Amino acid sequence: MSLAAPARLARLSDIMTPAPRLSVGLLLTAAAGFADAIGFIVLGGHYVSFMSGNTTQLGDALATGVWPTVMLTAGLVVLFFAGSFTGSMVALRAGSRWGAAAVTAMVLASFLGALGVVALGAPPQMGMAILAGGAGAQNAILASTGSVRLGTTFVTGTLFTAGQDLARALQGVAPPWRWLQHLLVWASLMGGALVGAVAYGQWSIWSLTVPALLYAGFTIAFLVRPPAQVIP
Repeated sequence: MSLAAPARLARLSDIMTPAPRLSVGLLLTAAAGFADAIGFIVLGGHYVSFMSGNTTQLGDALATGVWPTVMLTAGLVVLFFAGSFTGSMVALRAGSRWGAAAVTAMVLASFLGALGVVALGAPPQMGMAILAGGAGAQNAILASTGSVRLGTTFVTGTLFTAGQDLARALQGVAPPWRWLQHLLVWASLMGGALVGAVAYGQWSIWSLTVPALLYAGFTIAFLVRPPAQVIP
């Protein structure tokens, strides 16, 4: 190994995602998996945060003329996009001090809205539509530090990046263990989905109270203290 190699690896290690930020991101992603599993059950195989799946189903429905599915999947995609735009705009306008609190409050509001409309007698599917907007907004809560996407609600790109980083690590051009951070993000979504599906079997739609409490806790924490102190 050349003398330049240790210095190169030292620089690369600086772009590992710090453990405290990674942990918060994993919690948020697990909450997204929890909600998406419930959405998948309630919507009969459609998603509140996995837009690749909805887009594929949209294309198939258009080809076969299944117009109720076209309306459902297209609506979910539009709501996710709108939530992503709104969350990103709120984060930019609110700035580094209040952005995380404002966007987390938006996500919390989507959970409360979903539970509220069901409590008022609306079908659970309407609540899931509201959650799709919240899922889009969630991706704007945390800015990425290093290469790991924090608090994401989808992991297809994360899995690709894990494989890419493993290949790069074996060639000495990426930190040797960063690929595991990406896999932890994937595992958190899967674990959240597992818990969400089990919880739905016990408490139906009201199991969404669990991730709602998590978002409420983060909202309060971000309001009381700057995000840099909540997530060192």
